Amino acid sequence: MKLFAGAIVGGKIGVLPMPLDQARALVEAAHADGKPVFAHPSNLAGLTVSMDSGVDVLAHTTPMTGPWPADLTARILAHHMALIPTLTLFEVEAKKFGESQQDLKGDLDAGVQQVSAYAKAGGQILFGTDVGYTDAYDTTEEYRQLGRALDWRQILKALTAAPAQRFGYATHKGRLAPGMDADLVVLDDDPSKDITAFAHVRLTIRAGRTIYDAKSQ
Repeated sequence: MKLFAGAIVGGKIGVLPMPLDQARALVEAAHADGKPVFAHPSNLAGLTVSMDSGVDVLAHTTPMTGPWPADLTARILAHHMALIPTLTLFEVEAKKFGESQQDLKGDLDAGVQQVSAYAKAGGQILFGTDVGYTDAYDTTEEYRQLGRALDWRQILKALTAAPAQRFGYATHKGRLAPGMDADLVVLDDDPSKDITAFAHVRLTIRAGRTIYDAKSQ
């Protein structure tokens, strides 16, 4: 389930936070059914609703808040939430709403700081995009921006072990070891030398069967 904890409505309101009692009721219902809850926070009010209602995953950073200070980062961490950065979402939004390059740079810098601060505090980072809402299928720029906040090992973890742990699959997915599922991605290049190499997929193997081969495309 995804909650618009801070819904961008524009006009004089700007961002409309979800009433806390409604958010709590929805989170409780989802958790009772064994479902995780994601939130679109947008600003500080949306972040607060997300934390106080028991949301599991922040689906985006919050450039509207500016950089996260240490006390806010600690509050988010105390609620054991994971963070999906979706940094390139803000480039799509900037083009959609005609923002200046300076405003876009400010949004990206704030998002990068938030990812870096949360990771350094011990927060869990998960890789994800907003494809469906956007048509930004190429993940190259997302990795480039993430590389400003995380090293290649942290990004690898956000792609593999962290989501397996967060969603309850760590006993058989997320790492290479005897007895684990044979789910593999083979890259064309070395991400330790070029962070965007994560976007250069040669093979995708699921349960031991090749389901994508770049050479056959």
